[in-house]
Amino acid sequence: MTLPRQRGLTEQAADAAIDTACRMLRLPSIRNEFPDIADRAVKDQMTYRFLAELLMTECDDRARRRSERRIKAAGFPREKSLRTFDFDSNPNIDPATIHTLASCEWIKKGQPLCLIGDSGTGKSHMLIALGTEAAMKGYRVRYTLATKLVNELVEAADEKQLNKTIARYGRVDLLCIDELGYMELDRHGAELLFQVLTEREEKNSVAIASNESFGGWTKTFTDPRLCAAIVDRLTFNGTIIETGTDSYRLASTRARAEQPAKAG
Repeated sequence: MTLPRQRGLTEQAADAAIDTACRMLRLPSIRNEFPDIADRAVKDQMTYRFLAELLMTECDDRARRRSERRIKAAGFPREKSLRTFDFDSNPNIDPATIHTLASCEWIKKGQPLCLIGDSGTGKSHMLIALGTEAAMKGYRVRYTLATKLVNELVEAADEKQLNKTIARYGRVDLLCIDELGYMELDRHGAELLFQVLTEREEKNSVAIASNESFGGWTKTFTDPRLCAAIVDRLTFNGTIIETGTDSYRLASTRARAEQPAKAG
């Protein structure tokens, strides 16, 4: 389909032509914003500058939608942001360190990140929030639970799809693995996970959250040599953040429960 071109279009015909052109060129933001911006341009006696404003609106909207698609593709189980993290309730986590990580330079370098601490200390919140920051900055991110990842790898191996699955996990810029260490993995599952980590080593980043210190990982990875190799993959040139043992989530729940009692 081509648009008729003629000089001296009436205002109504011009508006219709712009609407049709925006549909054809897939410029929904310009199509939606044009009437208001055009009215302001007339009032402010703007010339072609209003076109720059329209194009900037389209670019900003496209960037926002791309960011939303990357966040959705990451598979986060819930929304978490750095803005909503209560640093005052967990002094073990240094805000300056986290905001440095939010710049995503470590992802650009393919370095790992380990968040180690007890339940309720903010590991998963931080993992999801940093993963979200990465997606917003244009990186391809994938979130998964450790057990879910291992189960997927085992099924892929049974169906002769292991290489394809490992390659898929190898392509994302940041792989976020949550709840590593909650359950014991058999040797086969641990070896498959090791293959994923090896595929990504020094190329693409891995971020993990675990409730076990590295010394306790032998309960998850029962082969000592394999355990040592996995720890090496996840710590070499990486950042390790210990979130502590005191659950601020539990403390927050108790504080809320005490408020009605005090009021009474």
